[in-house]
Amino acid sequence: MGKANVEIHAKLINSARKGDQQSMYRLYKLYVQAMYNTCIRMVSNQYDAEDIIQESFVKAFNNLDSFRGESSFGSWLKRIVVNQSITFLRKKKQDFLEIESMQIPNEDEEENIPKIDPSVIHESIKTLPEKARVVLNLYLLEGYRHKEIAEILEITVSTSKSQYLRAKHLLREKLKKEIRYEY
Repeated sequence: MGKANVEIHAKLINSARKGDQQSMYRLYKLYVQAMYNTCIRMVSNQYDAEDIIQESFVKAFNNLDSFRGESSFGSWLKRIVVNQSITFLRKKKQDFLEIESMQIPNEDEEENIPKIDPSVIHESIKTLPEKARVVLNLYLLEGYRHKEIAEILEITVSTSKSQYLRAKHLLREKLKKEIRYEY
């Protein structure tokens, strides 16, 4: 993000801190789609994601004074969205279980995968079991490390890794069936 954008965002944030509704709306418009994309990957339900996004923005705007600018506003907001999504999933009483006994292919054994339409991959990810899907999204798409995921989800690092490997394995199997390709 360029210096001009950072300054514009800083002005919007400062105005929003003072209660300026138009600045809040502009911040909302700037970030809502990216935050929705993050959320929908985690909860995999449009209506739940829309609710979580609204709650996240309300929480963000109510807590703007805690934004110190040590990271970008988008990063700060994304953390709120991720935490709200995790809270939602916990309310659904989803337990993250260790899958030590499951036979999962070694990451070193990965082979070339043929080109696949991204929408097919996206739809396949949405069908993964919730626990594995959340870890996959946090690790692969949101860029969190397993240690961070373990802290966020209150699971062990090994559970995070096993859920990630489980998600990759299941996704690989779904995509093999989808494209009828055996490798």
